[in-house]
Amino acid sequence: MAADGWSIVARNWRRGRGELDIVARKDGILAIVEVKSVDAYGLESLELSVGPRKRLRIVETSKLFVVAHREFSSATVRYDVATVAAGAVTAYFENAFAELT
Repeated sequence: MAADGWSIVARNWRRGRGELDIVARKDGILAIVEVKSVDAYGLESLELSVGPRKRLRIVETSKLFVVAHREFSSATVRYDVATVAAGAVTAYFENAFAELT
């Protein structure tokens, strides 16, 4: 992400039971990135590894992040998923899921 002009604002940010793996910003976008190990889950079960309950927790935690960091209150929040194997990113899914209303 840094190579593409993104600034990493937080890693492993926690509040309550929620955690945001990576929070990055670029051009008014705040990307909340969930990182999943392909070794542990396999790409075919990525949907299960970031299921509805996990997505809800990520969205709720991202709202707490924005409240705690008012400088991002006008940013567009995007939810991405990155898969890694042996320490390298193997796939990156922009807008992997959306906030449920």
